[in-house]
Amino acid sequence: MCPIPTAGEHLPDGLILVVEDDPLILEFLCEILQEEGFKVEPHASADAASVYLELHANEVGLLLTDITMPGKRNGADLANEFGDRWPDKPIMIMSGFETPESSGVRHAVSFIKKPWALGQLLDCVDGALKSRRTL
Repeated sequence: MCPIPTAGEHLPDGLILVVEDDPLILEFLCEILQEEGFKVEPHASADAASVYLELHANEVGLLLTDITMPGKRNGADLANEFGDRWPDKPIMIMSGFETPESSGVRHAVSFIKKPWALGQLLDCVDGALKSRRTL
């Protein structure tokens, strides 16, 4: 699992909720984002992330989720719930198999296809954050 979230100044209004079922990718994502100064909250399933959001949604500034995951919810379901309840918060989706459109995501999102390069990931996170600040 990822280390304990660290303080960061890139996202003053919250942390990044990172949802990925592959433990190696989840850990790598968290390390990358923490090295860039972001605070992260890792979850290995959309179900676990949904439970976290019930108690801590006000702390979350960006949802970063994979689409394909085991459990009752997948990343598309989570993105739709998140976008319905918190439409002012940005969503970033990553997948190697589907697109937001093919998986039924109803909200505007930033999308990155797996496998991604480090620079692409950070650019996409930056773009997602900036997209909601300009609304």
